[in-house]
Amino acid sequence: MSTTVQVTFDCAEPDSLAQFWAAALGYVVQPPPPGFDSWEQLLRQHDIPEEQWDSRAGVIDPDGNGPRLFFQRVPEGKTAKNRVHLDMHVAIGLGEDERRARIEAEVTRLEALGASVLWRLEPEPMSGFCVAMTDPEGNEFCVD
Repeated sequence: MSTTVQVTFDCAEPDSLAQFWAAALGYVVQPPPPGFDSWEQLLRQHDIPEEQWDSRAGVIDPDGNGPRLFFQRVPEGKTAKNRVHLDMHVAIGLGEDERRARIEAEVTRLEALGASVLWRLEPEPMSGFCVAMTDPEGNEFCVD
């Protein structure tokens, strides 16, 4: 038996955070189920109040390889460091100079989408160069 994985984010603005992660990872916003032309159509048909329309969002890997990311609105804000975070491996197999350049280029792209740099970790015996960042709602992730 196989198990699929979904990564769930508690957040304040599910739609905007979903848009950030879709752009960051090359994912797409999950389309509505068959029989519906839009999420709005589905929500209206199920009598979901409009104030709840931005309470959830999902993004998926268009190639079907990566996990689904699910974003759910919660009333409380983020108060501490994440216990789980995503790592974006963007420079696998590159030499150290090329690797650093590729990571820095990705960091620049992600900053333009709304991410922020926390710190840069210089190469050590057990790890290579990586950059710790936060998404627009402060969730930590690494680019390496």
